[in-house]
Amino acid sequence: MTEDCQNISKEHAAAVARRIDRPVVLVGLMGVGKSTVGSRLAGLIGRDFVDADQEIEKAAQRSIAEIFEDFGEAYFRDGERRVIARLMEERRGVIATGGGAFVDPETRALILENGIAVWIDCAIDTLVERTSRKKTRPLLRNGDPHEILTRLYREREPFYSQAPIRVMSDEGPHIETAMKIVEAVDAWL
Repeated sequence: MTEDCQNISKEHAAAVARRIDRPVVLVGLMGVGKSTVGSRLAGLIGRDFVDADQEIEKAAQRSIAEIFEDFGEAYFRDGERRVIARLMEERRGVIATGGGAFVDPETRALILENGIAVWIDCAIDTLVERTSRKKTRPLLRNGDPHEILTRLYREREPFYSQAPIRVMSDEGPHIETAMKIVEAVDAWL
């Protein structure tokens, strides 16, 4: 990307940012890049970034894997919903959610009503490669990651598709996905 292109993109992103009146909430499967892309997006639009999973761990004073193991997924989802509601009330600029957050009907309704939901989508093979870098994903611990991610995609796609904005995250730099989100938000607004 040339410097002129970057400057034009930054100017355009700033113009789009002035029109954004609520949090941009990133949804999608684990490994699509919600946290990394979210951080880049926040930088582009001059807003703050928060990762809901990190905030959940901070509030619970334990890891997500520990919460799943000790209390189960339903308990985790309830806490996740409360944390996302708090973050949205604080009007954070960009919020990255956990992969299952948007599947929960109450959490999804909250995000759709009070945020700009952006589904970051990605090819399964890319997800398998990305998620293999971390061993902290409780849903991938028992079984073949490709099979698990394919099943999760099939199960969650009907929910993710309710987000008004969908952007593909491919092998390119995360800043490119962030720029695609700026363009998609611009068109949606």
